[in-house]
Amino acid sequence: MKYLMIINDPPYGTERVYNALRLAHTLPKKDVEAEVSVFLMADAVLSAKAGQKTPDGYYNVQRMLKRVISARGRVLLCGTCMDARGLADTEMMEGARRSTMEELAAETVAADKVVVF
Repeated sequence: MKYLMIINDPPYGTERVYNALRLAHTLPKKDVEAEVSVFLMADAVLSAKAGQKTPDGYYNVQRMLKRVISARGRVLLCGTCMDARGLADTEMMEGARRSTMEELAAETVAADKVVVF
């Protein structure tokens, strides 16, 4: 099954990104055939910024995204949202890549399930 998760909130301050990534990481454990794509837009693109340092005992969304990628997931970043926040491709974590609204539309059409956070 193909899952698409669209995330809009900032990486910290609410728990939406945290909970979305927990689900994205757990789906392949429950469904070995699962294909998970995570599309970060609006302030959520900050979730893929490289070099995040969080206090001990606090979740780190960059590490959580790495776990999604290591489970064959894809992390796509809204390019327009990156530009609006002054984020360059070189500032983003390895494995996450700039994307477009056209690719989001294609991912949405191809997905069996779409979950929006």
